[in-house]
Amino acid sequence: MEGILVINKPQEWTSHDCVAVCRRATGVKRVGHGGTLDPMAEGVLPVFIGRATRIMEYMDLGCKTYRCCMRLGIVTDTEDIWGEVLEERSTEGITEDQIRQTAESFCGDILQKPPMYSALKIKGRKLYEYARQGITLDIQPRPVRIENLEIEEIDLKRKEVVFEVTCSKGTYIRSLCRDMGEKLGCGAAMETLLRTKVGRFTLDDAITLAQTEEAVKNGKIESKVLGIEEILAEYP
Repeated sequence: MEGILVINKPQEWTSHDCVAVCRRATGVKRVGHGGTLDPMAEGVLPVFIGRATRIMEYMDLGCKTYRCCMRLGIVTDTEDIWGEVLEERSTEGITEDQIRQTAESFCGDILQKPPMYSALKIKGRKLYEYARQGITLDIQPRPVRIENLEIEEIDLKRKEVVFEVTCSKGTYIRSLCRDMGEKLGCGAAMETLLRTKVGRFTLDDAITLAQTEEAVKNGKIESKVLGIEEILAEYP
C-alpha cells in the first residue's frame, strides 16, 4: 500500500502517535507525517505511506490554515494555556478595534521567535529538551509569512479572541498569540488550535483514527488513501 491518508488528529495525541496507529493498521512499516501538530492541537495531519514518504518534503512546503482561540491577560512558559502561568495581566481598556488593528499589523512578512517548548532543533537537540532542563537559549527570530489573519469572534468578558490564520511553513501559532498579546500590552496564550488545511489537504479530506482502523477492518482502507499520481498531478 502507498499513498497519503489525511488524518484528523485528536487532542492529547502526538503526531507520532497517529503515525504509529496508521503503521499498525496498514501493516506498512514505512510511514511518516507532514507538518507536526502540538499534542493539544487538532486537525489536518497528512500521513504518508510506503513510497509516498519520498514526496513528504514537497507536500510540507505550502501554506497552512488554522482556527485558533487566544486567551488574553495571561503569559505562560509554553505560550499556551497548558503551561505554567508566569504572569497575569489586566485587559481593562483593551478594545475590539485595538485587537483587530493588532492582528492586521502581523500580516505579511514578519520575524518570529520560536517557542522554547517546541521540536525545533538547536545543536542537534530539540528546544523542549533544553526547556525541560531549565536551560534557556538565545533563539534568533526567523522570517515567516502571515498570508491572512482574520478575527472571527471577540469576547472581552471571557478574554477570548477567535481568529483564522493562513501562514507559511515554520510559523508557530502559539508564538503569534504571544506576540499579539505583547503588542496589546496584556499578554496572551493559545487556548485551542484546529488546523483546517495543509496545502491542498483539508478537513473535508480527513478521517479519524477510529475510522482508519474501521476501514482497514472492513477492507475499505484503499478508498481512503490518496494516490501519489493524483497528488502530484498539479506539480510541474
